Amino acid sequence: MPRNLIFITISILSASLSITSCQRSESTSIRQEYAEEFERSIQSIILGKWYPAAYDLEDGGYISAFEFDFTPSERQNKMIVSQARHLWTTSKAAQDYPSVSHFREGADLGFAFIRDKFWDAEFGGFHTLLTKQGEVIAPGPDSKTAYGNAFGIYGLAAYYAMSKNEEALELAKKAFLWLEDHSYDPEYGGYFQHLAVDGTPLQRTSGTPSTSTIGYKDQNSSIHLLEAFTELYHVWKDPLLKRRLEYLLEIIRDKIVQPEGYLQLFLYPDFSPVSFRDSSEAVIEQHHALDHVSYGHDVETAYLMMEASEVLGRTHDEKTWSVGKKMVDHALKYGWDDEKGGFYDGGYYFKGESEPRVVKDTKNWWAQAEGLNTLLIMADIYPEDPWDYFSKFSLQWEYIDNYLIDHEYGEWFAGGIDKQPQYKSSQKGHIWKTAYHNYRSMANCKKRLQTN
Repeated sequence: MPRNLIFITISILSASLSITSCQRSESTSIRQEYAEEFERSIQSIILGKWYPAAYDLEDGGYISAFEFDFTPSERQNKMIVSQARHLWTTSKAAQDYPSVSHFREGADLGFAFIRDKFWDAEFGGFHTLLTKQGEVIAPGPDSKTAYGNAFGIYGLAAYYAMSKNEEALELAKKAFLWLEDHSYDPEYGGYFQHLAVDGTPLQRTSGTPSTSTIGYKDQNSSIHLLEAFTELYHVWKDPLLKRRLEYLLEIIRDKIVQPEGYLQLFLYPDFSPVSFRDSSEAVIEQHHALDHVSYGHDVETAYLMMEASEVLGRTHDEKTWSVGKKMVDHALKYGWDDEKGGFYDGGYYFKGESEPRVVKDTKNWWAQAEGLNTLLIMADIYPEDPWDYFSKFSLQWEYIDNYLIDHEYGEWFAGGIDKQPQYKSSQKGHIWKTAYHNYRSMANCKKRLQTN
C-alpha cells in the first residue's frame, strides 16, 4: 500500500460496510480507461510542465512563478509553503517514476534549500518568505506560521520516505517539536497560526481589525497540520506525534466541523465559532474571508481525515467515515454545479435560513482537484449510495478537462474558465500555486482506479 494514499481495501470495506467488489456499478474497463487517461495527463500536463523547468539551478530550491505559457515570471520570491509542496511532489514523483532521475535530483535541490535557507538557526522554525537567493524578506511580527511549518514537515517527511536521508527526518522532528513548544495550545488543544519570529503566538488586542485573523485558530492550518503529521507518522512512530495526530483528528471532526456538515473557518481559542451571522449582509460580505462555507476545504478535509485515520490504524473508524461523508454530501447538495460539474468557492448560512446560499460561484483549481480525489473515494466506499458518487466523479473530471486544463500550454488554470475566462492569460504558477493539489489528486485517483 503506497504511503500517503488512502487505499481502503475491499476486505476492510467488506468487514465494516458489507460491500464487495461485485456491487460496483462502474465496470473495470471504465476504471482502467480513466487510469490511463489520468496517467497521460499527469505526464504531459502536470509533471512534464513543472519539472525540470522549476528547478532553480542558480540559487537552489524551485522557481516559483510561471506565466500563462509557462515561461518564468520576472518576480521569483520563495515561500516555505510552495517550496515544501514542490519538495513533496518531486519526492513522490521520484518514487512513482524511479526511472526519471531528475525527480530525485530536484528533490535533493529542494531539501538543501529548505535546510540551509528557510530554517531559522537563531529561533528555530521555518521563515515564511525569502528572496530568490534565500534572504529573509521583511521579518516582522507575523513572520512565521503554523501553516508554513506544517508544510515544511510535510515535504521533509515525504523526502525522507523517498531518500532515507536521516538529516531530513531530523529536521522534520525539530520542526514538529518547535510547533509543540510554541504553537500548541496546552489549555484547549490545537495550534495557533500566527507566530512572532521567536515563536510567540500573536494575541488579539482592542486595536486588532475585525477582519484580521490574528489570535484565532482556524480550520486551514489545522487540516494541514493533520496532513503533515500524517505524513510524518508514516516514517516516525513517535508516541507524542501519535497523540497530537489523534487529537487533531478529533478536534477537526468533532469541533471544527459544524453539525450541518461544513468546516467553521475561524474559531476562538476554545473552539467556539467566529461568526458574523447576526450581522448585516454588508458586514458579512466584509468578513467573507473569516466566515463562510468553503466547499473545497470540506471535500479536502473529508479525505485528510480518512487518511489520518488510516495511518493511525483505525480500520473500522465509522465515525470519521460518517462525518467525512456528511461533509461531501453537504458540499454536493449546496455547493455543486450539477450541470457542468465543479464545486463552488463559497456559501453562507444567513440568519433565519436553513440552507446556505451560494455567495461565490467561482471554482478555484485546488478545490476541483481535491473534489475529484474525494468523490472517487466516496464512490468506492459507498458504491450503492443514492448520490451515485462515481457519476459525480466522472462529471468532475469532465469539468476539469473542459474548463481547468490548459491543453495548449499545459498545467491547470487558477480557476474554471466557465466562470473566470480571464484565467486563460494569468499565471500558471506562483507562491500559492504549484503542482501539489492536482498531482496528488490525479496520482491518488490513478492508483485507486488501478487497485480497486
